[in-house]
Amino acid sequence: MSDAPPPGASALAGPGSTDSTDSATGDRLVAGLRTDLDAAGYTVDGVRDLLGDVASGALDREQPVAARRVLAGASHDPRAALTRLFVLGDEVPRADLDRALRGVGADGAERLGLVRAAGAGAGDAVRAVVDLRPYAAEDAGGQVAWWLASDLGELATGGRLAADHVLGTGGASTTLAQVTVRDRVGRVLDLGTGCGIQALHAARHSRQVVATDISRRALGFARFNVALNQAPDGETADVELRHGSMLDPVAQESFDLVVSNPPFVITPHAGAAGRAVADALGDYEYRDGGRSGDDLVRDLVTGVGQVLAPGGVAQLLGNWEHRRGEPWTERVGAWLDAAGLDGWVIQREVLDPAEYAETWIRDGGTTPEREPGPWAAAYGAWLDDFAARGVEAVGFGIVTLRRPAGDTGPGAGARPTLRRLEEHTGSVRQPLGGHLAASLAAHDWLAARDDDALAGARLVVADDVTEERYLTPGATDPNVVVVRQGDGLGRGVHASTGLAAFVGVCDGELAVGQIVGAIAALLDVAAEDLRAELLPAVRGLVRDGFLRPAA
Repeated sequence: MSDAPPPGASALAGPGSTDSTDSATGDRLVAGLRTDLDAAGYTVDGVRDLLGDVASGALDREQPVAARRVLAGASHDPRAALTRLFVLGDEVPRADLDRALRGVGADGAERLGLVRAAGAGAGDAVRAVVDLRPYAAEDAGGQVAWWLASDLGELATGGRLAADHVLGTGGASTTLAQVTVRDRVGRVLDLGTGCGIQALHAARHSRQVVATDISRRALGFARFNVALNQAPDGETADVELRHGSMLDPVAQESFDLVVSNPPFVITPHAGAAGRAVADALGDYEYRDGGRSGDDLVRDLVTGVGQVLAPGGVAQLLGNWEHRRGEPWTERVGAWLDAAGLDGWVIQREVLDPAEYAETWIRDGGTTPEREPGPWAAAYGAWLDDFAARGVEAVGFGIVTLRRPAGDTGPGAGARPTLRRLEEHTGSVRQPLGGHLAASLAAHDWLAARDDDALAGARLVVADDVTEERYLTPGATDPNVVVVRQGDGLGRGVHASTGLAAFVGVCDGELAVGQIVGAIAALLDVAAEDLRAELLPAVRGLVRDGFLRPAA
């Protein structure tokens, strides 16, 4: 178990608090802390400017030596004291923290549960009991800059994480924030909120956010982070925190958007393999859902429709098993069928069983150098567990689900029209949320139009689309033409002569059918044959954002 309570556990009436009378003082301290962090320049850019590119890059790789060298020469810079204390986990003199936090000082930080001081003297050491660092990101709604508290990580503690460790922002949470659609909505559910990062993003474009977690400790951190970062002018939504597992805390309710970075890690739990991992590592609440294989992700995919309002969207991250003799698209596709929702799954990464075991054993702070026995035991147990189910690889990706707009209940007649499973392991242009929202809208536009209606529509080429031509030296005509997308998933489509010509003249002036007829005349082919060839390809280009309906 982690030694320290969540920050503000008393002053903000957090989990386990027996003192709820000091909330006004807690609010003032949090507001003062926000002012002090801002005045100190303790931002992502501010810390990077102080450290420089080399030390910043090393710190991103969890290597602190270069950062400590830089910070040692900047002892009077408030950013140096805050970075040493809250990021590296080093002790700092009380006077340095008082200088860095001019309003609340070391005393206020201690009352908020952020630090412990050895004494009241200016030279007495102060040590952080939580990680508190700046956060900056861009989602589909724009730029954000906050501060986030979580448990101290391996870099600061030098040891394995506690079972109830509350994670800060990592690659997965940042990815989810960037791929989430940010249309203005009424109610949002953040399922498995952790430190509260998804709830903070959602609060910017919704009326109410309900954030749940099975960990009371995580809810304590989320409460603190919401208080620290929500706009004081009331422009952001109310965030309600609820304790409970999966969908239990929101049964019988409905939401316009559900986001979830669930505990999707596939950890052995059954039989000898499960006992071996439990003995060697224990379970981590932030990542281990306590289910066999990928059952937790499956059940979330098939069950989340119960809390989606008509037209509501759910977006989550997950792992799924690639089992011998069963394509992953069939396995995950069966989940979509059972869900009865529109579904779009993008597989972003695939790891073999050994890579997967190494990734998640090391994630908890266990290394072969520091703990060779537990490392080997857990590694072997993971491989045994995968072998027992015929798992050849594990996929990771983004799942977007939507309840059909006309689905108002049993017998309503609305049926899913979107079922898409694809692999895209290359780079993408983040934030992806706007692109995904536009693609969903394009799907609906296409679903409402048969080929005759599409032929009567006018289209324009998106601004980010370019054309690549590949020619044999000395040739006048290209061998290959690729229509390339600069935004979103950065797709490239090999275009036939007819399709390349079609895209080249889509400026909104002529209807699709008129363009097809003109190209057929130029190529001396039957217009109906060219129409049969091009219209499916045109649908694909509209769906993926290469072409858009003219205003």
